[in-house]
Amino acid sequence: MLYPRVINEYERGVLFSFGKYSGVMDPGLKILVMVYHSLEVVDMRIKTIDIPKQEVMTKDNVPVKINAVIYFKVYDPEKAILNVKDYIFATSRYSQTAMRNVAGEASLDELLSERQKIADNLREIVDIATDPWGIKVTAIELQDIELPENLKRTMAKQAEAEREKRGVIINSEGELIASQNIAKAAKTLYDSSGALHLRTLQTINDLSSDRSGTVVYALPIEVLRVIERMGDLLEKRDKKHGGDAV
Repeated sequence: MLYPRVINEYERGVLFSFGKYSGVMDPGLKILVMVYHSLEVVDMRIKTIDIPKQEVMTKDNVPVKINAVIYFKVYDPEKAILNVKDYIFATSRYSQTAMRNVAGEASLDELLSERQKIADNLREIVDIATDPWGIKVTAIELQDIELPENLKRTMAKQAEAEREKRGVIINSEGELIASQNIAKAAKTLYDSSGALHLRTLQTINDLSSDRSGTVVYALPIEVLRVIERMGDLLEKRDKKHGGDAV
């Protein structure tokens, strides 16, 4: 007795005749003989498997919990049916074991900073192992890496200390630059004749707009220099006269 079977475009059919492998059937309408034929349909699309979170001991003896997602597809339906009983379950189990092994060979710093590199290494290992099953692993993504609570607190304190250290460095660098600029400005005003006087007048003009009762008068630096020179001359004269009297 004949009966029809439809194989979708994204599927392939593994045909058996009295239990013996007879070949792979392409998409379309197929007419089979009841009892004589049996058909295993294989989905050729990319599949995803969640690798459940599990505790892993890193190379430096830090317990972490990791979960991941694996993306794979069947490229050879014959191998997927004949060489393994349940290729989806087998791929999932092997990925879990491989993830524990790969994570156990890495330190905590490597696990956190080189996540993609570890995921690529894991993908390559699983892909080689599942190749005899007709499986092609396209990608593995490490999702969450959960650290112990005490380690989280320690890392948070370390990060806060680093931020404070960086803030002190930035402030000191800013103060150094500001002091250098002030020194350059003071030297420019000192070397330029009348520049400080103009700056003084500008400051007085700014103060004049202030409605408070305080008034500030500033002498130009040139006047102070004249007074200083006069003081030196008077001091020399006094010393000279004092010597003559003796």
